[in-house]
Amino acid sequence: MGDIERPESGGEPQTGIRALLPDREFVTSRKGLLLISEVAVSFITFICFVASTSAAFVTAPLIEFLMALFILFAYSTKLNKRFKGFLWPLMDFLRCVSASVIYFIISIIAVSKYKDAASKAAGVFGFIATIVFALDFYIIFNDLANFLKKGDTTDEPAEGEEDSDSDSD
Repeated sequence: MGDIERPESGGEPQTGIRALLPDREFVTSRKGLLLISEVAVSFITFICFVASTSAAFVTAPLIEFLMALFILFAYSTKLNKRFKGFLWPLMDFLRCVSASVIYFIISIIAVSKYKDAASKAAGVFGFIATIVFALDFYIIFNDLANFLKKGDTTDEPAEGEEDSDSDSD
């Protein structure tokens, strides 16, 4: 029995270094793929801004890269289920909205004001990042709206409650 068995996702929680590895189920999900693309596009945009004459904008892609990497790590290792004090969907929503706006603004400036190829590439990747982050916050918004709609539809009495108009006095 020299092989190391990997526990199923429904089994016991992983310990040690395996707890730091991402969950395969999350990484292949829609949210996981969006977060991976956010990390990748933010890193590429960061590298393009470093190589360009518009290096003043290098901070925004770096911060968005680190924040997307943290959220990817938190969701893939189920850190969000351990720390329930944070409002994870709201934090993720605000991160995506701010990233979309910031990437859109710095991309317009990089493409229109600077003439070197690296600035143009940073602007193009910034527009791609704007689309990816906007898609993510659109999906988060729809999920939150559907969750709130389900919470408002309480036409039937809850279990254990009796109708107060009954004739059995």
